[in-house]
Amino acid sequence: MSVEVDMDPKNRPELVDQLDGALGEGSQFHETYGFYVHGVSIEAAILPRGWERRTKKVRTPATGNATGYCLEAHDLAASKLAAFRERDREFVRLLIKEGLVDPNRVVRLINILPLEEERRAILRQWVDGTTRELSLARRKNRRRDSTS
Repeated sequence: MSVEVDMDPKNRPELVDQLDGALGEGSQFHETYGFYVHGVSIEAAILPRGWERRTKKVRTPATGNATGYCLEAHDLAASKLAAFRERDREFVRLLIKEGLVDPNRVVRLINILPLEEERRAILRQWVDGTTRELSLARRKNRRRDSTS
């Protein structure tokens, strides 16, 4: 689990900075709830085409019956890989390892990222290599467990 939540106040972009101040890292909110909110603009993300219709609605009494929209996990993974920072790769690696995303679906979404084909090829190779590495590690662990 991450202690950071990126949030874009969809209909109130002027609130991005206020989110950081009120709910950001080191805030009373962070100390109280154990996570913090980072105000971001969705325009800063590189997302696969059609991501908007795949978002997941979140509306509960805990949200004050306000509706939030979360990126679907595979869209999030593809977007994180588009950024390709070490922490983003580690996040996606964990999503794959824990079975929270299907690597084949992530690759399909990489194919519709608004990036040059050469860049998309690098991302697909990373997913394939990471999936193979995790598969080998699982097999090795199973063999070790069966011999103990």
